[in-house]
Amino acid sequence: MSAIASPTATASARTRRTGLPREVLLLGACAILLALIAARFPGFVTPANLANVFNDTSILIVLALGQAAVILTRSIDLSVAANLALTGMVVSLLGAAHPDMPIVVLVLVALGLGLALGAFNGLLVWKLDIPPIVVTLGTLTIYRGMAFVLSGGAWVNSFQMSPAFLGLPRALILDIPVLSWIALAMIGLALVIFNRTSIGRAWFATGGNPVAALYAGIDPGRARFMAFCFSGTIAGLCGYLWVSRYAVAYVDVASGFELDVIAACVIGGVSIAGGIGSVGGTVLGALFLGIIKNALPVVNVSPFAQMAISGAIIIAAVLLNTRSERKAGRIILRNTTVLSGKPT
Repeated sequence: MSAIASPTATASARTRRTGLPREVLLLGACAILLALIAARFPGFVTPANLANVFNDTSILIVLALGQAAVILTRSIDLSVAANLALTGMVVSLLGAAHPDMPIVVLVLVALGLGLALGAFNGLLVWKLDIPPIVVTLGTLTIYRGMAFVLSGGAWVNSFQMSPAFLGLPRALILDIPVLSWIALAMIGLALVIFNRTSIGRAWFATGGNPVAALYAGIDPGRARFMAFCFSGTIAGLCGYLWVSRYAVAYVDVASGFELDVIAACVIGGVSIAGGIGSVGGTVLGALFLGIIKNALPVVNVSPFAQMAISGAIIIAAVLLNTRSERKAGRIILRNTTVLSGKPT
């Protein structure tokens, strides 16, 4: 009996139909964008500045990897920024109340709380069969409300945070901030999970065709639950990274950031219909957004025009994805006898 096609095989088939891989197109788009900016502001493309752009985009990259896992299963996580805000508030309050608490403990608290919030989303989707957009729209409000209740609406400022709490993301290893190293480590981890593990293949199969995935022995509900857990854990980590990097925690931190995270996935070629996407495309989609957000202020584009430009790019990416999927289709079972139940 043939197995479910690997993500790599699916991506290759799609590449043959569309000519060039999405990753190559995105690399070309980033190069053209940098060339246009460099024509007027050469200093923007220096290695040091590009490293700063990557560092500025690191949290978006990490969050987009978790969101990509969720979208691959035909779901969506609108609560990812609220998860970040609540987790960031909890660890900043803990750090302020216990300045001597080891930073490792605070990071573990952030990871555990993020996992719990993601698992709550996943359980509602899996066990109660509630549409993911409804669940996460509700928990978005719940998590923001919990952050308000815990803090009483007050801010946690930098003078309330210990030097160790603030210093970790800024610490340098080989002249590269730890925040960038964390993003690189998460990219490597995602590459392994997406392409080399059974749960990664289950995410692709569930999004590609849930019925066929069920016949192949995959529980789509469990796969979605695991994707939400993965996304939630990453959001928890980013909660600590966000408040320590910007040295402030408040209820509306990262408000609306979930839209940037989803946009990075869509621009990177992750199909909103599920089953298609890659780690490389997601990272490049986030970097493309990061370059735009860093470059537009440099060329004196107004904030309102920046929002319009970002929205136009997202619509163009969705249109491109829709046309590509129409040509490629989404096939996850090579052997149709699996569906008919006949032995092979």
